[in-house]
Amino acid sequence: MLKRKKKMSKELIILAVDDDLINLKLLKSMLLKNPDVKEVIEAKNGEDAIGHIKSRSDISLILLDIIMPIMNGLEVLRVVRSDDNIEQLPIIVLTTDETKKTEALELGANDFLMKPIRSTELMQKIDSITI
Repeated sequence: MLKRKKKMSKELIILAVDDDLINLKLLKSMLLKNPDVKEVIEAKNGEDAIGHIKSRSDISLILLDIIMPIMNGLEVLRVVRSDDNIEQLPIIVLTTDETKKTEALELGANDFLMKPIRSTELMQKIDSITI
């Protein structure tokens, strides 16, 4: 007999930002395996991400790559954290460059994950931020 979880689904809407389309698709497939994730919005650069953030008020969390063309992840952090309407949106930074960790956290990132992303690690970080 299966035991049902009493915990309600969080119905998260996650904005995944990465210029590498393979990473983006992999991230999306990992996220959609989580019953708490209702939707994954994809953005291929920082400018694209800011557009989504400003046009949608239902985003729960941002997964943000650092190294991208047009507008990088650190620039996105600066814009998001300086806009009073979206300041409290949780952001997890994803990167291959550990030297960016301190700067990202100082700019207001809530957490940090090194690539390659592991599904279990990603879900733990999301759970801890979206309680």
